[in-house]
Amino acid sequence: MPAKFWFKWQRLRATLRAAFGVQEQSAESAHRMCPHCRGLIGRDTSLCPLCGASVRAPRARAGAASDRVLGGLIPLPSTATSALVAANVILYALGWYLTGKGGESGAVASMGDIDPGVLIRLGAKFGPLIVSGEWWRLVTAIFLHAGLIHIGMNLWCLIDLGPTVEQLFSTTKFVVLFLVTGVIGFIFSLVWSPYGLSIGASGSVLGLIGVLMGATFHHGQFGREYRSQLWRWVIFIAVIGLFSRTDNAAHLGGLVSGLALGYFVPEGEPETRTSETVWNALALISVLIIAASFALMALQLNRPVG
Repeated sequence: MPAKFWFKWQRLRATLRAAFGVQEQSAESAHRMCPHCRGLIGRDTSLCPLCGASVRAPRARAGAASDRVLGGLIPLPSTATSALVAANVILYALGWYLTGKGGESGAVASMGDIDPGVLIRLGAKFGPLIVSGEWWRLVTAIFLHAGLIHIGMNLWCLIDLGPTVEQLFSTTKFVVLFLVTGVIGFIFSLVWSPYGLSIGASGSVLGLIGVLMGATFHHGQFGREYRSQLWRWVIFIAVIGLFSRTDNAAHLGGLVSGLALGYFVPEGEPETRTSETVWNALALISVLIIAASFALMALQLNRPVG
C-alpha cells in the first residue's frame, strides 16, 4: 500500500478507536505527514529526510487517549473546537445577563433560561427578519442557546465529536464544515417553519455526525461498524426531538449536508499546495462571515423587538 494511503488509514483507525476510548499502540503514533512534501516521516523528526525541509514539532492529537478526561468519556477540545465552545459560552452568558437585566425576566434568568426577546436581539433564526435582509441570523443562531440544559447537551456533543472531525479532516476543513452544516440546517428550518424562532448548535452537531458517517463509506467493514455507532447518536437525538420543542428540520438539514460533505471532502490535511491554499482561504472566509454576522448583530442589539 502506498505510504500516503497507509498513513490515512492508520490515522482514521486510531482516531475512530480513540473516539470510543479503545487504547492501542498503532503505527500512527510513530509517524506523521511532512507538510511540505506530504511524505511519511517519523513523528519526532525535525528535518524531513525526503525533502530536507524543517518541520515543526507535532501538535497534541485531539481525541488521543492521553487527551481524554472522565475516564476516557470526553476528549479535551482541540484548537477550533475550543474556540467554538468559548463562543457559545460567551453568547449564552451575554443572553443570561440581558435576560436578568430586563427586570420581569429576572426569574427566568435565575433558572438559566434566556428570554425569547433577548434571543431575537442576539441573532436568533426568525423568518420575518431573515427575509427582510438579516441573513446573518442563519450564522449567529448557531451560537445561541435557550437554557442550561440546551447549551449543556450541545456542547457535550461538540466537545465529543469536534476533536474527532478536526483530527480526521484538519482544522481548516472542520471550521468550514461546522459553519456550512449549521447554516444549511437553519435554511431547512426557515423553509419548514418560516415564522418560527430557532437557535442552537445542534444543526452543526448533526452535521458533524453526518460528516463522520459520510467518511465511513470509504473504509469498508471498519467504516460500517463505526457508522452503526453513529446511527445511535442520530436515533437518540431524533427520539428526543419527538418529545421536545426541538428544531427537527435544522437537525435534518445539518445531517444531510454533513453526509454529503463527509463523503465528497477528502480526509486529512490538504495534499497539494493548491488545495491547502483553497482550504485556508475557505476557513478564513468562514471566520470572517462569523465575525461579520456578530458585528451586524451588535449594530442592532439595542433596537426594540417587534
